[in-house]
This record gives sequence, structure tokens and C-alpha cells, in this order.
Amino acid sequence: MREDRLPIANRLLAAMPRAEYQRLQAHLEEVSLNFGQVLHETGDPIHYVYFPGDSLVALLTLVDAQHALEVGMVGPEGMVGTALALGVDVSPVRAIVQGAGTAMRMKAAAFLKEFREGLSLQRNVLHYTYALMSQVSQTAACNRFHVIDARLARWLLMTRDRVGSDNFRVTQEFLGTMLGVRRVGVTKAAHALKQHKLIDYKRGNIAVLDGRGLQAVACSCYEKV
Repeated sequence: MREDRLPIANRLLAAMPRAEYQRLQAHLEEVSLNFGQVLHETGDPIHYVYFPGDSLVALLTLVDAQHALEVGMVGPEGMVGTALALGVDVSPVRAIVQGAGTAMRMKAAAFLKEFREGLSLQRNVLHYTYALMSQVSQTAACNRFHVIDARLARWLLMTRDRVGSDNFRVTQEFLGTMLGVRRVGVTKAAHALKQHKLIDYKRGNIAVLDGRGLQAVACSCYEKV
């Protein structure tokens, strides 16, 4: 490990020079995030930004009062609250915890001050924001053109990559919301993957049994994202 890097869970923060990260530490606090917890609501002011460690956050676009669709996910590679870096202090999406775990949290005012003064933080956050925008646009195309089995496989792989485990908690109802399909569609697709011994699932827990096989089923969006 290079001397100017610190062994911290969030890779965006870990990529910062030691001196700049140490300055941020005065504003960072570790918090526990619970499954289903809403961090930001669409249209509400952003009070905190979050840097996930072993947690995972889904970004949802609200279609109406009853329907929402996942357009992106944020794990240890990024940050929740990137709108602040673009000069917007309200959230364009609902940010909901998809995988419980820990994150580093910073007040919005402190983040903005450090963002204006820290060149490394600016560069890392803006580069990540570009990557997130690419993920969102690819996910939108995926939701429109690819079949549910391939989309489910892609989603499971993306989740596995970010939580760093082949086992994670997710209900079929939650999957339906993430993928924008009815629960019966998720049930059918998950059953097909289970029959091919790619995954196993029971009582809200999913286990990836064959990552390579699952990748063969997933759409090309997995590699692009």
C-alpha cells in the first residue's frame, strides 16, 4: 500500500492523499445503516453525504405515489449525495439502504467547504459523479430493452460486487421495486436462475452459487457498468 493512502473501507476516500483525508476526519462520523432506511427523499434538502463502507444504497426514481424504479446503486466505490458537488442542495432521487452495514457520514455544509478547498476531493467526487451518471444512463437503457432474467442476473452481480459477499438479504418484493416489474415476474426469473443452480434463495436471503454462470446469463450492461 502506498504511504499516502489510508486503509479505509470507502475507496473514494481511500484514494485521497493522507493529509487531505486527515483534514476530513474531523467532519466524518461512522454510522450504521439499516436495511430499508431512507437516507434521502426525492426533492428534500440534502443534510448529509454518505460514503458507504460495507453497506449498499439504491438510488430510486419515483414514477408516481405507488411506483419507483432503481436507476443506480452506490457501494464502497462512491458517495451518496453527489448533487451537492454539482451545486444542487436537494436530492433528485430516493436513496434507500439496500445492504445493511456501515458508512462514513458528513454534514452537507462541511462537505461543501471541504469540496471547495480540497482539490483531491473535488477530483475524486467529480470523477465518481461522471461514473454514476454513466451507470444511471446504462441502467435506464437496460430497464427498457433487456429481459427480466438478464436484468436480474446483472443486478445480483452488481450487488455482490459492492457488498463483497455471495450472500445478501433481499426480498422478492424489494427486487420487484428495484427492477420495475411485478413480483410474479421476479419470482419466475429467480426460479429459473435457481433451477440452473446459479443462485439459491429462501426467506429473503440470496446466495450466488455460480458467479461465472450468472455472468453468462447477465446482459452486457453488467460489464459496461
